[in-house]
Amino acid sequence: MVRAQEGGCLCGAVRYRVTGPMRDVIYCHCSQCRRASGHHVAATAAAPEDLDIKGQVQWYRSSEEAQRGFCPTCGSNLFWKPDHGGHVSIMAGTLDGPTGLRVESNWHGEDRGDYYDLPPVGNTSVSRQ
Repeated sequence: MVRAQEGGCLCGAVRYRVTGPMRDVIYCHCSQCRRASGHHVAATAAAPEDLDIKGQVQWYRSSEEAQRGFCPTCGSNLFWKPDHGGHVSIMAGTLDGPTGLRVESNWHGEDRGDYYDLPPVGNTSVSRQ
């Protein structure tokens, strides 16, 4: 049985609950994630039907293929939602701990900032899902 996991934004105006399984965490180093977060993103993911969001989320179309969800009050970066609808990425730092999740891979490592090396993880990939 999967344990429900909760999380939310910095100010508490947005809270969410995940009732299904979550993917292990990926680090995304693409330029969009770096600009949205100030560094690389650490994100898990869940099926949309397993994510229950309370409060207002502001959605920003950040590319032709996805939207980013954030709290309109405090600006916390919360979600990344691809148009294909297969999952919603959840910023791992917004989850209430402990999560039991582990980092599984780096994505878009070739786009990382020149001021850091890739964090060591089990798998390094350049594909986006």
